[in-house]
Amino acid sequence: MSLPPVHPVGPPPLARRIFFGYALVALAFLGLAIATEWYWMAGIPVLLWVVGQAVMDFRVFFWLLLTMIPVSTVVFLPGGLSTDLPTEPLAIGLTGIFIVHALKHWPAYQRKTFGHPIALLLYLHVGWILVSTVFSPGFLVSLKFSLAKLWYVGAYFLVPLLVLKTPRHVQLFAHCIFWPLLFVALQTLVRHAAFGFSFAMQHKTMHPFMSEHVSYAGCLATFTPWLVYLAWSRWHRGGSIWWLAGIIGPLWLAAIYFSYTRAAFVALALAAVAFFVVRWRLLKPALLAAVVVALGAAFYLLNDNKYLDYAPNYDTTITHERFDNLISATYKLEDISTMERFYRWIAAGHMIPYRPVTGWGPGNFVEFYRGYTVNAFRTYVSENPEGSGIHSYYLMTLVEQGFPGLLIFLTYIFGVLLIGERIYHRKRDPATRNAVMAAILAMLIVDAFNIINDQMETDKIGAQFLLNAAILIVMDRYSPDEGHRDPEAGDTTQQA
Repeated sequence: MSLPPVHPVGPPPLARRIFFGYALVALAFLGLAIATEWYWMAGIPVLLWVVGQAVMDFRVFFWLLLTMIPVSTVVFLPGGLSTDLPTEPLAIGLTGIFIVHALKHWPAYQRKTFGHPIALLLYLHVGWILVSTVFSPGFLVSLKFSLAKLWYVGAYFLVPLLVLKTPRHVQLFAHCIFWPLLFVALQTLVRHAAFGFSFAMQHKTMHPFMSEHVSYAGCLATFTPWLVYLAWSRWHRGGSIWWLAGIIGPLWLAAIYFSYTRAAFVALALAAVAFFVVRWRLLKPALLAAVVVALGAAFYLLNDNKYLDYAPNYDTTITHERFDNLISATYKLEDISTMERFYRWIAAGHMIPYRPVTGWGPGNFVEFYRGYTVNAFRTYVSENPEGSGIHSYYLMTLVEQGFPGLLIFLTYIFGVLLIGERIYHRKRDPATRNAVMAAILAMLIVDAFNIINDQMETDKIGAQFLLNAAILIVMDRYSPDEGHRDPEAGDTTQQA
């Protein structure tokens, strides 16, 4: 009786040789670091692994970047600089890898993907940021802003166009952000409960993952449509969603509520309405109505300096320790955060006429606004030692990039939404349609947040906007007929 053939067990010989070779190199550098006390040399094997992984398959760094978005932390550097660790180094690295990949494989790139109308609108927006930087009176600050914008676009928009191919990839994207974000929400709720869910103490419960409650609430709110998408996907496959609907859902909403962020409540309410607006093809008139209301409010406040009638009482415009008092103070115009926004918005309005075309340069509002303020709107926090911004991304764009910059930005964000609505109604595959809807609603939440906040350049919220814009392009280009093929077969995505 003949014995069956014996197949080798374990990795192939070449893989074993690479493994043992790398292990010897790592041990050699570790011994050298100990012997010479140059301990930085122990990190060289890690650098070699990163380079090797980037050459073989850089997608692992993209998935790692997504996972790190909810748990990244702000680290302040000498010279007044700061960075988000580990997301910003990962974004810079991925952008560099993308450039190398594009130089090597450009003929294989799908021009209808990278030349999609959504992509062209983004390129136009970034292009004007670069033009404003050239004419900026604070050139170095604007240059730093522009460089950060470029690697944000590279890592969160261009790389996803390479990596995300099908609804299955989009689900993986959602899972990569969902689980670490759920961890951040749960640990925040537990720590906040120890303070009795105190409004005054909530800012202490989210560090080191979130710098402040607006980023925390905005990150949760922006991802909420994708949480619904994940529940739908599981239900569509015949799986149980009781734990998502009965446990995760209430905890998620509780986390948003106890962030005590008014913009999050309003943005989620608008997203719920926008779901039906998109379904009924009413997005264009809805956006037009929003523009008319904004222009009407601006005209009302500027006509005969009507805004001066709303100047606060310096003694009663204070920080409130209870959320119900904050809500009451908001409509009485006695909330310090609201009135401090007015203080900076008025300064912005006075800055605009001096540089209406190219603006004051990206990132320069904080540097120049103090000479244009109105003391009648001054509050207890107007010294602004932390150097926080204007708290309205639209007004910030107008001040820093001029009227052309604002018009281009509005064309970009409105164009993305309107194109997304067309994609939604053109698609017939349920997974594709629901992914498109989730992306549209997530971007609408970011747009709503940016009315009274400036979160477009953050990894917690702004990165999600770019990712969702890329998903719209990917879903537009995706055909369900190709869904049974291996989406990674025959492409060059893996190699830099």
